[in-house]
Amino acid sequence: MRILIAPDKFKGSLTAAEAAAAMAEGALRVYPEASVLQLPVADGGEGTLEAAVAAGYEERLNAVVGPILAPIGAAWALRMDAFGGATAVIETAQASGLARMEPAPENALRAHSYGSGQLIAAALDAGATEIILGVGGSAMTDAGSGALRALGLKPLDANGNVVPLGGGSLADVVAVDVRGLDPRLSAVTLRIAVDVQNPLYGSDGAAHVFGPQKGADEDAVERLDAGLRNWASVLRQSTGRDVNVPGAGAAGGFPASFLAFSNAALESGFQLVAGLTGLADKLRGADLVITGEGSLDEQSLTGKAPVALADAAHALGIPVIMVAGRILVTPEDLERRGVVAAAQLVDTAPSPEEAQAKAAKYLAWTTSQVLEGA
Repeated sequence: MRILIAPDKFKGSLTAAEAAAAMAEGALRVYPEASVLQLPVADGGEGTLEAAVAAGYEERLNAVVGPILAPIGAAWALRMDAFGGATAVIETAQASGLARMEPAPENALRAHSYGSGQLIAAALDAGATEIILGVGGSAMTDAGSGALRALGLKPLDANGNVVPLGGGSLADVVAVDVRGLDPRLSAVTLRIAVDVQNPLYGSDGAAHVFGPQKGADEDAVERLDAGLRNWASVLRQSTGRDVNVPGAGAAGGFPASFLAFSNAALESGFQLVAGLTGLADKLRGADLVITGEGSLDEQSLTGKAPVALADAAHALGIPVIMVAGRILVTPEDLERRGVVAAAQLVDTAPSPEEAQAKAAKYLAWTTSQVLEGA
């Protein structure tokens, strides 16, 4: 039997690679002679870098400015191709992630993506001809303006001064100075992985939907949304491009600035990462797929990695086992996706707290139990 084990992260407990190792341990208890392939997956957000490194990309580390100016180290990855080109993989969460900042109204207004722009510059310096940007887990709501500032753009106020970093200052921008913008942006292939369809601004936009997760109170949300709306207007005046499109609201609107000033394209996060890791070829060789994530909920059904993987396996007639920290969707939801059996750690651990604290132990155990019963 050939088993493909391809989970996403169990947020707060296990990385995707750690989850895959625990699942493999459980699977081999039941099928000791099986050929088991571990392949961490992601949907374009946090975990994308890990999936790339697991697929053979070289991990690199750069010192950058964090989301509220503190210097930090941020990882990214690079792989050279046989034709002299190179592909870089960058996560905004590494340089500009919410984990780097205490959520609070003042921080939500100050947070910026400058460090992510520094990583893009590092990738360009390393010879990247293609850059894949995973944009989950962000701290900022600055529409990617900070990242472009790291690449030479200057947002100006009515007095011709450069405005402070952060989404809270975008409402003051009246023009942009593009004379120093890195010309390599127009030549590189920029692919942005998104797993949401939110526009840049408005009631479904970045500030209103995701701002509160970053500490924004009602006043901060309104201020951030006004800034995003004004920034979109300034970009339209400067480039003629409308950036208030579905998906532009991901990661605090990060894609918007790149949609204006580069040839960036928004892509399905799962499909993009699947291409990075060679998932399609590996899937075709499997007799069984085991996948899962920390919380399998309604949002998972909208294209998150484990369900998207189940859909792909189902299309090939490959049965899927789903193991998650908790499952908040119906058995019918999963059955339609080709899932033949599912289990959650909270049913096998003494308590949810224990399940999270010793996730690897209970993930291995739960995987073995669901396989024995399948």
